[in-house]
Amino acid sequence: MASSADPWVREYNEAARLADDINGMISERSSLSASGPEGQRYASAIRRKITILGTRLDSLQSLLGKLPGKQPLTEKEMNRRKDMLANLRSKVNQMASTLNMSNFANRDSLLGPDSKAADAMSRTTGLDNHGVVGLQRQIMKGKLL
Repeated sequence: MASSADPWVREYNEAARLADDINGMISERSSLSASGPEGQRYASAIRRKITILGTRLDSLQSLLGKLPGKQPLTEKEMNRRKDMLANLRSKVNQMASTLNMSNFANRDSLLGPDSKAADAMSRTTGLDNHGVVGLQRQIMKGKLL
């Protein structure tokens, strides 16, 4: 078992605390108005922390590859650390997914309803590649909206 003086374990524990903090923030977020400026700021803070945590996990992964030269670890301890890291990374991916999924409800309020999709599909019926490219250019120039 690794000692608490081990820098990798200290860094891992900090990352785990950050993950718990993010999880708590995601839970608290439900009490805020998602569309208000405070809710958006809060969501940005959560995204920022998830990014920081992802960077820390990448750092831990690289440290794990360098550890055997600096500090002899048994194969069992190395596998345990790899599992710990994989579990934490999975947790972070779930949190990021949860955050993104909750934003899908706000898509219409940001971009407006997607009522033009069927219209756009009907415009391309019967066009060859050249015609589709021409239509795209007209739409990008703002001539066909």
